[in-house]
Amino acid sequence: MIVLNVVYKCRPGMRDAFLARIRAECIDAASRAEAGNIKYSYYVPADGGDELFLLEKWRDAEALAEHGKQAHFVRLGVIKQEYVVDTVIERLMLLA
Repeated sequence: MIVLNVVYKCRPGMRDAFLARIRAECIDAASRAEAGNIKYSYYVPADGGDELFLLEKWRDAEALAEHGKQAHFVRLGVIKQEYVVDTVIERLMLLA
C-alpha cells in the first residue's frame, strides 16, 4: 500500500474556497471512485490556519500512477494555481 500525506499551503484566507472548489468539481469523489483507491480524505488543522491536509491511500504504485493520468487529477493541478502557494508531499509505503 502507498500512503500520501499531502499538505497544501494555501494563499491567506483561501483554504475553504479551495476545498469548496475541489468538492464542487467532484475531484474528491472521482478520486475515491478509482480502482485501487483505499482512502482519499481532506482535513483542516484543528487550530485554524491556511493549510489543507489530504490523506491518500492506494493499493499499489500502479494504482497511484493511474491516478496521475486522470482528468480530475490534471484539473486539480489547474485549480491549485489559483489557491495554493506550495504543496508538500510525503510518500510512504506500508511494510508487511
